[in-house]
Amino acid sequence: MAPTSAPPRFRFRRLRRRELPLPTPALAKFLIGKTLVREISGKRLAGRIVETEAYLTGDAACHAFRGQTPRNKSLFLRPGHAYVYFIYGSSFMLNISSGEAGVGEGVLFRAVEPLIGTEQMQRYRGTERVLDLARGPGRLAEAFDIDRSLDGVDLCAPGPLWLGTSVREPQRISESVRIGINVAADRVLRFYESGSPFVSGTRKLRE
Repeated sequence: MAPTSAPPRFRFRRLRRRELPLPTPALAKFLIGKTLVREISGKRLAGRIVETEAYLTGDAACHAFRGQTPRNKSLFLRPGHAYVYFIYGSSFMLNISSGEAGVGEGVLFRAVEPLIGTEQMQRYRGTERVLDLARGPGRLAEAFDIDRSLDGVDLCAPGPLWLGTSVREPQRISESVRIGINVAADRVLRFYESGSPFVSGTRKLRE
């Protein structure tokens, strides 16, 4: 019987809050190549962040546009906290707060390249297609079992969801307009790893 290969080993550490750059677009770009980690039921899921979008003060597409509410209060925390919301009656979306405390800005995690716990992600998603596990924000949240219970979690502290350093730096980071919104759709605030097959959108939006 042929020996089974051991799972790949990746080395990374938790990001420190002081490492998170401001302003928000700088953080959205900085996160490309970093690691998203989910600890659940004694197991670890992890993936490389390959696509993000920034949402700013005065931005009509930002959930903080009309001010703070009980629903969006996590967006107003100091940088590094999870903001999770439910949309379309079917999908959760994961964001990270990115402005100074009380400001209300965030970065949406749009796509991740699976690294650790792929089989568990496949079970959560109900598919074996690795490319489709976390390509798009709704799929990403499902693959990592993210829901509103994680809203407000500190992503720079030990816990069920956190951010790690890069296991592999992106070769090139590109920018484009944001995807899937109807207002402020012309703002160039989407960042992605060029050429990654795990990035969402059309081929033109991945090159």
